Amino acid sequence: MPEVNTSFSPSVHYQKAGNGQVLVLLHGFPESSWLWQGIKDALAASYTLIMPDFPGSGKTSLNGTVSINDMAELVKAILDAEGITKAVVAGHSMGGYVALAFAHLYPEVVSGLSLIHSTPSADDADKLEMRKKAIDIINKGGKSAFIRQMVSGLFADGFKSNNAEVVESQIANALEVGEDGLVNYYKAMMQRADRTDVLDKAAFPVQWITGGLDNVIPFKKVLPYTHTAAINFVSFYPDCAHMGMYEAKENLIKDLLQFCRYCYNTI
Repeated sequence: MPEVNTSFSPSVHYQKAGNGQVLVLLHGFPESSWLWQGIKDALAASYTLIMPDFPGSGKTSLNGTVSINDMAELVKAILDAEGITKAVVAGHSMGGYVALAFAHLYPEVVSGLSLIHSTPSADDADKLEMRKKAIDIINKGGKSAFIRQMVSGLFADGFKSNNAEVVESQIANALEVGEDGLVNYYKAMMQRADRTDVLDKAAFPVQWITGGLDNVIPFKKVLPYTHTAAINFVSFYPDCAHMGMYEAKENLIKDLLQFCRYCYNTI
């Protein structure tokens, strides 16, 4: 895997695949760039993919505290290293928060913004309390049980009953993230800014991927934002929870490709 050096992480690893115009795929919590393996080949047939491991995940180590804005800066460092000046940026869940921060910091680089099971709003009081409890559990040695329950809850019951091996694989990968990494991600999400202003100012199209069974970021809470930007693409997967790249794989591939074609004026 290629890598770049940043002030807050000396060796940020990322996957690169495909050819042509660029689609950046940003993983969520508690994942890594491995999240995209199941849809990577289909997307790479048409676009150059850039898929970072955020500090604490995959092959990128965590050294100190890393914020959502820091993660956006490392995305910029990767694009600079690759000589990329324009990209469609897609983020899943926490990766969507990073994508929004990137669009806030570098709007001129963004050809399109895709939010996959994500939201521009900051944490409300209930979400903050949930994250505090999770940090407490992890710090008290409960990482394994917490990850198993948390990751399982990302999938719809119907999908889990027929795809137990997929869920177990996701759990196994999440367990590779250390306690410090998990806590840092939670704190970064708790401290992130509200980014609804990005939508108000967006000179680029915005895509929304939502799941009807998503209990992490319910579609009803996302719906009010889907008319904020000037150009919006909205996809609703009724039988999907929080993991569209597994639960609605073919639909997500189709929708991402259609969105990229529009953003790059190749329809």
